[in-house]
Amino acid sequence: MKLTDEQLERYARHIILKEVGGPGQQALMNAKVLVIGAGGLGSPLLMYLAAAGIGTIGIIDDDTVDLSNLQRQIIHKTDALDTSKVESAANSIHEINPDIQVNVYAERLTDDNAEKIISEYDLVADGCDNFTTRFLVNDTCLKLEKPLISGALSQFDGQLATFKGYEHDKPCYRCLVPDHPQGVLSCAEAGILGAVAGVVGTMQAVEVLKEILEIGDGLAGKLLIYDALSATSRTIKLPKDPGCKYCN
Repeated sequence: MKLTDEQLERYARHIILKEVGGPGQQALMNAKVLVIGAGGLGSPLLMYLAAAGIGTIGIIDDDTVDLSNLQRQIIHKTDALDTSKVESAANSIHEINPDIQVNVYAERLTDDNAEKIISEYDLVADGCDNFTTRFLVNDTCLKLEKPLISGALSQFDGQLATFKGYEHDKPCYRCLVPDHPQGVLSCAEAGILGAVAGVVGTMQAVEVLKEILEIGDGLAGKLLIYDALSATSRTIKLPKDPGCKYCN
């Protein structure tokens, strides 16, 4: 695929990076990424994937835009209230980059549709807000051998990891969270500093781009923890659980 003059100008700051160049930008434009959730994490993630030129972006979310979302879900605008989040997100993506192919799924990911949808993409970025969906995404990505970049938020901090449990030395999400944890509050119950979602969602976009470009040191086998109140982040090792019944 030859880049057009307009694409050469749009992606000029990528192309002059020796780690990216023309071939790297073409890889981004050929990539297919599925984003689970068009909320706090999904908003900055989707916007940066669109800006980077990811050729095909899938968005799955069964929710509609609510006024309380706008404090952090920056892909949605006030005039999109009460409309489908996936349609609102798709409109914003096309305003950023009209060349992007956007596939929208205004539905919840379930046992019935997960494998069919995920199989159409190169990798998955999960920004959902419930453990049932997180487990389903993990198990399906394991089965289909798709890289999973997973983000999570809580009040003033966030976590980020890449899971490739289908590789013999890499953990899956269930190595970190084997079962439904008790007493974990949602953002609606505990609150969330909106900009924290922007920080973690943007870092999630960076990890997606690194996976596609095959550059840098990824987060497979690691967990990145960001603490906004102390302005610190740290990365810890996340080993494969030899007793995990899902990736072993």
